[in-house]
Amino acid sequence: MIKLDILSDPICPWCYIGKTQLDQALTEIGDHPFAIEWHPFQLNPEMPAGGMDRRDYLERKFGGKDGAVRVYSQIEQHAQNLGLPIDFAAMKRTPNTVDAHRLIHWAGIEGDQGPVVDALFTAYFCEGRDIGDKDVLADIADSAAMDAALVRKLLDTEEDAQMVRDRDANAREKGVNSVPTFIVAGQHAVPGAQPASLWKDVIAELQGQLAAEGS
Repeated sequence: MIKLDILSDPICPWCYIGKTQLDQALTEIGDHPFAIEWHPFQLNPEMPAGGMDRRDYLERKFGGKDGAVRVYSQIEQHAQNLGLPIDFAAMKRTPNTVDAHRLIHWAGIEGDQGPVVDALFTAYFCEGRDIGDKDVLADIADSAAMDAALVRKLLDTEEDAQMVRDRDANAREKGVNSVPTFIVAGQHAVPGAQPASLWKDVIAELQGQLAAEGS
């Protein structure tokens, strides 16, 4: 297997789009060589613990309403092209994502981050749920067959919170400044939401290399 490390934030629309396109490639190929691990990166490391009103946040980030509309109209078009049912109108708050990243980390300890990552994207982008809310995260854990009661107890502590912040800071120190960022085999960084066709080409090349090494 070949390690595919993905740096992502569950409130990043391009991360959702990028995962969807990667999943399309993996589904079409079937027998792919990747062992996937998700890593924390916060779009907003200075976000208050309780999050912010989403409209206020976007207008501050993009220099006013017109800038926010311009940027998100492009995102919406990409999502529509992929058939993603993003409901921007339902999204009222932009959360702090440390707790969501803790949940992804704990899912990794149990050996299966994928369902939690999927559920976080769906909850935020399709259902407009606040994934900074501890009860929402416990419900997501339950939907992914994790121990929701244990997760809820852990969320009331600072368990692994500093670890998430440290891993985020380490990624920035290594030069990551946007997500999604995909790192193939610990060596090759693939930034941005890449189309399924690119991933199929990458996988075909990797499979050729593996076959040559095994011959």
